[in-house]
Amino acid sequence: MSIVNDPESPVYVPEENREIARERAGRHKQMISDYLQTGPTIPTGFNQWDRIQAQKHKILNVLGGTEADWADHTWHLSHSVRDTRTLARMLDLSGEEISDIEKTATQYRWQISPYYISLMHPDDRSCPIFRQSVPTIQEYLDPDESKDPYAIVYNSPAPLVTRLYPDRLIINVTNICAMFCRHCLRKKDISLKDMIYPREDIRTALDYVARCPEIRDVLITGGDALALSDDTIDWILTELDNIPHVEIKRLGSRMPAALPQRVTPRLCEILKRHKPVYLNTQFNHPLEVNPDSAGAVDLLIESGVVVGNQSVLLKGINADIHVMKKLVHELTRIRVRPYYIFNCKKLQGIRHFRASVGEGLNIMENLRGYTSGLAVPTFIITAPEGKGKTPMAPTYLLNHNRNGKLLFRTWAGEVCEYEDEGL
Repeated sequence: MSIVNDPESPVYVPEENREIARERAGRHKQMISDYLQTGPTIPTGFNQWDRIQAQKHKILNVLGGTEADWADHTWHLSHSVRDTRTLARMLDLSGEEISDIEKTATQYRWQISPYYISLMHPDDRSCPIFRQSVPTIQEYLDPDESKDPYAIVYNSPAPLVTRLYPDRLIINVTNICAMFCRHCLRKKDISLKDMIYPREDIRTALDYVARCPEIRDVLITGGDALALSDDTIDWILTELDNIPHVEIKRLGSRMPAALPQRVTPRLCEILKRHKPVYLNTQFNHPLEVNPDSAGAVDLLIESGVVVGNQSVLLKGINADIHVMKKLVHELTRIRVRPYYIFNCKKLQGIRHFRASVGEGLNIMENLRGYTSGLAVPTFIITAPEGKGKTPMAPTYLLNHNRNGKLLFRTWAGEVCEYEDEGL
């Protein structure tokens, strides 16, 4: 006799109860019916791969590159597009678009790796890859101005160090990136010259870490930590390994999304020697998740690196409940843990990207319970004056003491009571 049909079995469920469960499952399915219809229509790097490959070959033809060049991250960096003439040959820019880019370039630096251009739809100016990387007149016309986003004057106790929290800090090692994101909160302060900061300054920052036994977690960023050479990364991680109270090392890098060719076997062999290493990257749209970025993540994970993602909530790119859900699904598919969604800051040149906090909360409302908890990041507001990250979440607790019980609502909107322990 089947164990599930045996009334004495602990897993036996009467058929009438299964009918109740099937009805409940049907209601749950109905709750995501809009996403089941919309999700398959959202472009991703996987379902657009053939188009991306066609654009890649066009770019190689424009730049005179080969397949071997395309696999080499140094080729992409040395051939990053910084002029409208070259970009126009890849994207068929109009005269007005060229004029707008050049005008905006008088205020803000720009460059785009050939790889990242390959992800763009060449004829769609609403393409989320285009919007993240190609300057627009909206930046030039934005008059809003803000002080340094991290109030560095009051949060840098040593050269290259930013410290906002009790037990961890940042060491900024470079201003170089594979591309300059149009929504970057440091865009106003990026120097016109690429710089790897001097080892003597990095040494001073490391000495500060060594003098602070409470620091257990160090984030190497910039710019982009993977813009450093393999040898420099190895040197910094070795120095941190030699500080007894440093428990974990973190790298901040957009390279897995913007230039996955940078993740090489040699780099991963180095990272493997310095466990535990965590890498937080930034995928903002499902188009950035594709076979190339998945391959880079595979190499990192196989070397023991834990990979997380920090998206920025961006109007016209991912400030949509279905697009964000698709993004976190694509990320978990390639084994990247969605970690944060940052609310876009109010800084000069990026107002057109800003979504409201309410929009961010609505996205969180439509993730929690509606998809795997593993795929639900934390929605973050960065407090002004360098006061740190503050989580924002929908309100589930309705009453802390209603007749001696908690009153709360579930993800599905059902109101429940819960007997809590007394203080």
